[in-house]
Amino acid sequence: MVALSRPERLNAIDRRMLAELRAVGERLRVDSSVGVVVLTGAGRAFCSGYDLDGAAEFAGLGPDGALELQELGNQALLALLSLPQPVIAAVRGAAIGGGFSLALAADIRMAASDALFQAAFVRIGMSGADMGASWLLPRIVGRGVAAELMYTAREVNAAEAVRIGLANRAVPAESLLSRALDLAREILVHPRAGLAMTKRALQANTDAPSLWSALETEARGQALLMGHPETAAAVARLRDRLASRPTGG
Repeated sequence: MVALSRPERLNAIDRRMLAELRAVGERLRVDSSVGVVVLTGAGRAFCSGYDLDGAAEFAGLGPDGALELQELGNQALLALLSLPQPVIAAVRGAAIGGGFSLALAADIRMAASDALFQAAFVRIGMSGADMGASWLLPRIVGRGVAAELMYTAREVNAAEAVRIGLANRAVPAESLLSRALDLAREILVHPRAGLAMTKRALQANTDAPSLWSALETEARGQALLMGHPETAAAVARLRDRLASRPTGG
């Protein structure tokens, strides 16, 4: 469980949060004891975007300082996006601006009934393309829907998020974390190596230039797994279960 934790500011992003998220991602990447990551926000919001009090410094940053801040945000996003473990974003309340991008970086998004998603960058005169939103969002909801959400900066509630494919499912707010953990356990019944290779294939084949390229990636992954001890054990368990099933009417 990774919690964005500035609840007094609706978990608004600042430099420290970005640096800590980058560091957490780097640690989790090499932690073989962690099979699934659940990303959520402390309190009543997921993340309300970059802290507007800190945004007051933008005009005085200069080109070098502005680029350094952008790169810090990109590094935090990439640390999350490149995790080998499946990532579930459990979104309650606001997921706005940079917080919206962090939710997009997850593999699966579970929305509480009070969740609100918003690509809000244009509201403060910035480009709607920030922290990977222009790459991630069209691949999740399609280019036309992504363009509408990024141009209008309108709010998307949990029901609409599910309808357009932005969220996988909507659940009551009070059961959000328990349902996210149930989903994590459902994933974790499968061998870790197979899950990791599935995620690698999904990431690589999102931009595969052809079906043939995707098939090649899949074939290489399967070839690596065929001799893996976890695969042999999983095959044996499945064979035993099938053999023990009653037959006949």
